[in-house]
Amino acid sequence: MNLHEFQGKSILQGYGVSVPLGIVALSPEEAFEAAKNIQKQTGSDKWAVKAQIHAGGRGKGGGVKIAKTLDEVREYADQIIGMMLVTPQTKKEGKLVKKILVEQNIYYPGPEEVEEYYMSILLNRDKGRNMVMYSPRGGMNIEQVAEETPDEIFTEIIDPKVGLTGFQARRIAFNLGLSGTSFKEMVKFVAALYKAYVGSDASLFEINPVIKAADGRVYAADAKVSIDNNALFRHKDINAMRDLSEEDPTEVEASRFDLNFVKLDGNVGCMVNGAGLAMATMDMIKMSGGEPANFLDVGGTADAKRVEEAFRIILKDDSVKAILVNIFGGIVRCDKVAQGIVDAYHNIGEIKVPIIVRLQGTNAEEGKELIDKSGLKVHSAILLQEAAELVNKVLS
Repeated sequence: MNLHEFQGKSILQGYGVSVPLGIVALSPEEAFEAAKNIQKQTGSDKWAVKAQIHAGGRGKGGGVKIAKTLDEVREYADQIIGMMLVTPQTKKEGKLVKKILVEQNIYYPGPEEVEEYYMSILLNRDKGRNMVMYSPRGGMNIEQVAEETPDEIFTEIIDPKVGLTGFQARRIAFNLGLSGTSFKEMVKFVAALYKAYVGSDASLFEINPVIKAADGRVYAADAKVSIDNNALFRHKDINAMRDLSEEDPTEVEASRFDLNFVKLDGNVGCMVNGAGLAMATMDMIKMSGGEPANFLDVGGTADAKRVEEAFRIILKDDSVKAILVNIFGGIVRCDKVAQGIVDAYHNIGEIKVPIIVRLQGTNAEEGKELIDKSGLKVHSAILLQEAAELVNKVLS
C-alpha cells in the first residue's frame, strides 16, 4: 500500500527520524494559516508547498513550489490544489491534486549551504535480505546516477539476525563524506530509519533527498513509503491511511472480492488461478498476437460468485476484445469455475466479446460438460497451445 508523503513522514517521525514541520491543507486559506503556524513554531521565512499524490517527480510537473512570502503560499496553493498533475510516474492525463503539504524551510540559510543525499531501504531479492541503498548524489533520479556514475551508489546488506549494526550506520555516514556533528546526526538518522522500516512492515522507504542543513542537522526532505499489504492486519493505524481515491477504481473494487487484479493496456482480458499461471498466460497471450488487458488471479478458492465478479470487472474495460479463462483445478474445482462462467452470462446479460476457456485438473470434464450444455458461445480448449490458437483466431 502506497502512502502520501505526509503520511510516510508521520510514521518516520514516530520512530525518531527527523522530518520538517509540515501541515496538510485542503484549500489556499488553510495553506496560508498552516504557513503562519509553521512560522510561529520554527521562525521559518520560506515554505515548501507540495502536491500530495501517489507519484514521484512532482517537482518536474509543477507540483512543488518554494514560497518566500505568506501571500505566495496562498498563491501556489491555489495553483496546485485542483490541478491535474502530470509527472513521469503518472498516466498521460495526470492525477488530480486534492491536498497539499506546507512545510518549513530546511534549506537555511540558503541552498548553497545544504547537501543532498539519496537513501532507500528495500529488499535485495538476490540476497534475500534487506538493504540500505544510498548515494552522495541526491535530489535527482537515482537511475540516472546508477547509469552515469555507478561508483557513487553504495549498498549495505542487513543480516536479519542482528539488524543494522552501528558499524554499518557509521560506514554509511563516512561514504557520504560526513564528519563532526553531521556524521553523528546521520548515524542516528539511519538507525531510526531502519527501525521504522522494520517496525512498520514496509516494502520500500525512499528518501530523496536526505538533507544535511547548514547547522549539521539531517532531515528526510521527502518520503516515499510503501507498506507490505500482507502485514496491514498488524497495523490498523496505517491501514486507516489508505487513500482509495489515489488507486485505480477497478483495482479497489476487485480487492473487495479478494481478487488480485492489475489493469494493463492490452486487448485480451485474462482470468487465472495462481500468480505463476497468470504470468505464463500473459506470455501466451503476447505470443499469440494479443496484449494482456489485465492481471487477474481469482485465487485457489474461487467459487461461482467470485468468477462472476471477475467477469464484471474485466468487462468494464472497453478495450477488451476477448477473454481467456485459464484454470488449473488443484484446490479449486473446475466445475465451480464453469458454473461461475454460466452464471456470469445469465446475470450480466449479453457478453459481446468471445470467451476462451481452458480447464484442467479437478473436475475438468464436468466443467467442460457444464459449459458445452449451456448453449453459450464459449470456445473450449484443453491444451495451452489450443487456447493460444483460439486467442489468435478470435483477434484476427
